[in-house]
Amino acid sequence: MEFGITLQPDPPPSAIVALAKRAEANGFTYGWLFDSHILWQECYPLLTMMALATTKMKLGPCVTNPGTRDWTVTASVLATLNHISLGRMVCGIGRGDSARRVLGKTPMTLETLEKAVHVIKNLAEGRAVRYGEKELKIPWAKGELPIYVAGYGPKALASAGKVGDGFILQLADPYLVKWSRDRVRAAAKEAGRDPDKIKVCVAAPAYVSSDLAHAREQIRWFPAMVSNHVMDLISRYKPGKDIPQELTDYVKSRMGYDYAEHGRTGARHAAFVSDEIVDRFCLVGTEEQHIEKLRELKRLGVDQFNIYLMHDNKERTLDAYGDKIIPALRG
Repeated sequence: MEFGITLQPDPPPSAIVALAKRAEANGFTYGWLFDSHILWQECYPLLTMMALATTKMKLGPCVTNPGTRDWTVTASVLATLNHISLGRMVCGIGRGDSARRVLGKTPMTLETLEKAVHVIKNLAEGRAVRYGEKELKIPWAKGELPIYVAGYGPKALASAGKVGDGFILQLADPYLVKWSRDRVRAAAKEAGRDPDKIKVCVAAPAYVSSDLAHAREQIRWFPAMVSNHVMDLISRYKPGKDIPQELTDYVKSRMGYDYAEHGRTGARHAAFVSDEIVDRFCLVGTEEQHIEKLRELKRLGVDQFNIYLMHDNKERTLDAYGDKIIPALRG
């Protein structure tokens, strides 16, 4: 199992770089940044700084979307960063939540997402593609750009299986991880692809502490963030039939969502999230409790656990993972 971190691109940039370096020193092999250019700083200049400050860590947005930038711009910037980082770039992509909604726009369609993945990957890897009425090729692009598709619902998971090199699931509940993994693999097989080659990335907050009450308050924002996607799913699918009630039941008491507090500790809209949901969707507790849950995720075929590192215990969590948790999972 590999380990990654995702950071919120808040100022100052030096803090982002320092955490990336600390993570790499502790054995983390992926460094991701949120991509929501109004709420936070633009991710690509920060990824450039991270590339120059690290030597082994793979880097990319978690996640970008097909609607914020022209697909050729996304391909070009990631191809450029592949030169700067000596081939260490990856790309997470989804339909677009905060980056689109803050602009007053809706997420992109899955059909658009699949087309964007095709264009971005091929251009960034130096191959020609048909784009609109033209055939385009970036002559200086080279190397590989693995693309991870993020999603929750059956159709989004099918898209990940059809076009992704991997998929990102933003929650760490083992039952839901298995349910999602099975649908990605089934779609890959139907598309004539090898399901075992699609990497599984679970992304969720992790907080190492024996003070469970404090730890839960620090990461309660996360299931509230997931609830945005769940509400969208409920409008399209029937809970208990098309999608698991284990994913949908907790949003019944949801009162709304304020994007001004998106991904923020202490977000008031997260008050409806129970302790049980925090424990299911995140990793919380002692090092031993983290190791136990991670071993369960590893048995389910999870290739990477990606920590959403947005709380008051960043350095302690990175060091605890480096000292004890990562060695236990790799050994």
